[in-house]
Formats: sequence, C-alpha cells, structure tokens
Amino acid sequence: MTAAAARVQRDGERLLLSGALDRDAATASWSRALAAADGARVLDVSAVSAIDSAGLAMLVALAERMQDARIEGVPSGMSDLLAAYRLRPTLAFDDGR
Repeated sequence: MTAAAARVQRDGERLLLSGALDRDAATASWSRALAAADGARVLDVSAVSAIDSAGLAMLVALAERMQDARIEGVPSGMSDLLAAYRLRPTLAFDDGR
C-alpha cells in the first residue's frame, strides 16, 4: 500500500484512522495524526486494513498523547504485533503484573 492509502480524520472526540498503516503511511501521516490526537478520547482503527510495526508505533504514540484513550477496532495483524511487543490491547506496555 502507499502512504496515500492511509487517512487520518477527527470527528469530535474520535480520531479515525483508515487504510493500511505501513511504514510509508505512518511516516507520511505521523505529524498530522499527533496534532489531531490532542483532545481526542477514542482511537478508532476499525477501518485500518493492515498494520506493520511502524503503524503500531504510531498508534502507541497516539494513545500516549491521548491519555487513557479507548481503542476501537483490531486491524489485521495487530494482535500478533501486540503479542510480539508485549503490549496490551490498550497499547500500553505489559509489564507482566
């Protein structure tokens, strides 16, 4: 997928991401997504078609910026990445406690 395939939109308290969040898309949309995250409370990734580790890194940064964000949706491949990087579904690091 190309960077143009990924979209970042703000709808009230929702930050909506769609398309493939791969390295190119994350690089192209990172700063726009971080700016849009201020004040958002829901990180909606239900329309994300696929994700790689760079896309996951962007989601973690967004969730940290949003503070206690509710995550909605689980893109294809995200569960495996969460397990590999020891992250909870909330995108917080799982320290094993």
